[in-house]
Amino acid sequence: MLAVLENAIEYFQKYVLARNPRGKQLFQEAEEWFLEKDGEALYSFENICETLGLHPDPIRKGLLAWKEAKLKLSSVEGHPAGRPKVARSPVFKHPSIRLSKTA
Repeated sequence: MLAVLENAIEYFQKYVLARNPRGKQLFQEAEEWFLEKDGEALYSFENICETLGLHPDPIRKGLLAWKEAKLKLSSVEGHPAGRPKVARSPVFKHPSIRLSKTA
């Protein structure tokens, strides 16, 4: 059960700023799982917290506060999450220049 909780937190944090469909889906599923109040299912967030002796509401509040801060920071930085764009220009301006294997 702890592994399920850790996995959900990892997806929530890793994909909060996802731009691709798969990452967005993983984030959304994790967020919905945390926000679900129905604790009937064996591996529901509520049931896992109860079994592990954790209080779900402070965890939810902490995750949502973290999400808000992350989204705010991302908008202030002014660039999307992910790797920076790499220039697609050729490295060498002169195609006749070759590197020697022995050099």
